Formats: sequence, C-alpha cells, structure tokens
Amino acid sequence: MAIATQRDEDPYADHAADRLTAAISRTGSPVCVGIDPVVDRLPAALCPTGGSPAHAVEALVTFALGVLDAVAEHVPCVKFQSACFERHRHLGIEALNRLIVEARQRGLQVILDAKRGDIGLSAEHYAAAAFDPCQDGQDARPDWITINSYFGEDGITPFLRKGFGAFALVRTSNPGGDTVQAQRLAAGQTVAESVARMVASIGGQALLGRCGYSALGAVVGATKPQEAAALRELMPQQILLVPGFGAQGGGVEDIRPCFAGDGTGAIVTSSRSVIYAFDPDTARWSSAVADAASRFAEQIGRAVGMR
Repeated sequence: MAIATQRDEDPYADHAADRLTAAISRTGSPVCVGIDPVVDRLPAALCPTGGSPAHAVEALVTFALGVLDAVAEHVPCVKFQSACFERHRHLGIEALNRLIVEARQRGLQVILDAKRGDIGLSAEHYAAAAFDPCQDGQDARPDWITINSYFGEDGITPFLRKGFGAFALVRTSNPGGDTVQAQRLAAGQTVAESVARMVASIGGQALLGRCGYSALGAVVGATKPQEAAALRELMPQQILLVPGFGAQGGGVEDIRPCFAGDGTGAIVTSSRSVIYAFDPDTARWSSAVADAASRFAEQIGRAVGMR
C-alpha cells in the first residue's frame, strides 16, 4: 500500500481528521459546499459559446472557479461530485484535477465524492487514482474520498492511506436507500446499524488523529434524523458527512443528532441551494453564491454552538 507524505506545512497535516477539524474550528462552521456543476444550470453569462466538449468543460471550470472564490472565506471544505466531471471523459478528469489544486490553494479541505466501491486489485486501483502522487508534480489529490462500504472490510481498507481519509456510506439520504438500509436483521439491528458497527471497528484506535476522530468517517443522511442519533452513538469516533440538507429536504433539527454533544463530529453538506443560488440572467451570480454560503455557514455554526 502506498504511503502519502505530509500535505503541507500545517502541524495537523499528517492526519485527515485533524486537518478537517482544524479547518472547521478556524471557520466556526462544520459545513461543506458540494460542487456539482451541470452545463444546463450555469449562469447565462457562462453558457458555452460552442457545441464542442471542450467548450462545455471550459464553462464548467470557469463556473467552479467562481464558486471556489465565492465560498472560500465562508466554509472549511468543498466536495466535488466526480460524476459531473467524469461524464466529460478525459477533459472532465483534467478539469477535476485542476479544480482540486485550485481548491487546496484557497485553503479548502477537499472531498472527492466518487462513492468508489470494489475489492482486491480494483479497489487498489481506485485508491491509487485518488491518492497516488500526480506525474505532473501538481498535488491534485483530495483530502477525503467517499466509498461504498457495502463490500465489507476488504472494500474499505485499500482507501485507508496515511494522510488521507474516507467517508464510508452507512445511511444515505435517498428514499430508495430504505429498501436495504432500514431492513431489520435477525439480531434486531438494521442493516445500516450493522454497517455502522463495522465502520466503527475498522476505523478504531489505529486510525485516530489528535482530535480524537478517525480517518475513516461515515456518510449519514440528514433526511434520516430518527436514525442519526443511534448511528452517532454506534460511531463515536467517526466524523459524519451529512448530505441531504437544504434542497433535499433536511433542516437544522434534522442534522443536530449527527453531532456529538460538544458540537463536533459532523460536517453538513449543501450543493444546489448554494451553488445555484442565483438568477440565471444576473451578471453578479458569484455574489449570490457567496451570500448563500455565508448564510449556510452561519446557520449551521449557530445551530451547533460554534458561533
């Protein structure tokens, strides 16, 4: 297994959970803005002027750079949805790598939302694609990656590389997830609770940072507050990545159970309600994105007692 070196000069640089919790502390808000750019939803001023794939990717990059500039002073973290870039083949991957570099240059922690899942050599390849050093010398590696935990331990451990972190799917925010994740096993626990126990075990003492949290976190949707408290209790050392806030229906009261009693241990994500918080025809779209990011950070920061 390849071993990553320190990311930068930050004294917490050798552990992903330490970097993330330090960034949250600096900003006073445990939030993450998801960057899920789609050509059809870009501001009118940025719509591609030509029909080629290169024009589409160029427009997405311009938009994403504007979003990074707009949110960088308000939030500690951004999450790139890999699928929005992968659909554009090699041009999209090149754009994603560039944007990860740009995000890190702005002091942002970076999550690659790829939900990778496989075992053996395939999992090792996926982990290498995310975390191996780039040949061009630019550090386009994310700090964290989302992974599919439903392959079991051998689908998780390839992503547990020194200096980096992984968020394993435990309880997702989509309604269809109930079909599998809410089912009761013979022992009485749900499938999601069983997976939570596994994640807590794998991400135990050996993976803890100085902050007390593990480099193996968990995805727990904001739309499942009735289950979040139990999952929080089962995974006391995991940082919970909490999607589903805002456009997907999750509210402030829904996300509270995801946090520990001291207001730590979770990071709430919002994508559409921040990055598309503008009138498509306005020339000042980035100001609207900045305002939405500021409100989001303020709302969650106050809710958990950080502001």
